[in-house]
Amino acid sequence: MFERFTKDAREAVVAAQAQARDLGHGRIGTEHVLLALLDADDGTARTLRAHGLTVASLRARVAAVGGRDGDLDPEALRAIGIDLDAVRRAAEDSFGEGALDSPPAERARRKGHLPFAKEAKKALELSLRHAIRLKHNTIGTGHILLGVLHDDDFRAVRLAWETGADVGELRTGITRLLTSKAA
Repeated sequence: MFERFTKDAREAVVAAQAQARDLGHGRIGTEHVLLALLDADDGTARTLRAHGLTVASLRARVAAVGGRDGDLDPEALRAIGIDLDAVRRAAEDSFGEGALDSPPAERARRKGHLPFAKEAKKALELSLRHAIRLKHNTIGTGHILLGVLHDDDFRAVRLAWETGADVGELRTGITRLLTSKAA
């Protein structure tokens, strides 16, 4: 599949890994891919910015929801009465700062290749489906964005909603951009 990616699309995937690593996260999620797409200088990034997303605000939100806790979702835990921040504070009060952070071996592994989270893999697969649906032979950053925004359960979609973006309009706008390029 990656052979169909344009140069910009490949760079976005590499940038997503850098975003995850810079944030100290052990996996590349849809939120890191969204951040990488937003941080570029192309039509996809301009469309994201036109819908109110900024690198600074999205990065702050991604950092706030974290990645150190693996697949733990702080909001889902809060819904069942568990405050992940309170648990972290209590552990750090008892055992020192960073008590719940990954062990040194895990931090060392992060210097190399980071794996894609399940939903990020799915988003990249969906980018191929969107390219095929639009009858495009290559997968560009716009197709990746459609993949990242495809499923409302993806963390990137939830973060986009939280920043005030209308994800439906964003999907329409990027599809319009992609079809106008093909014309």
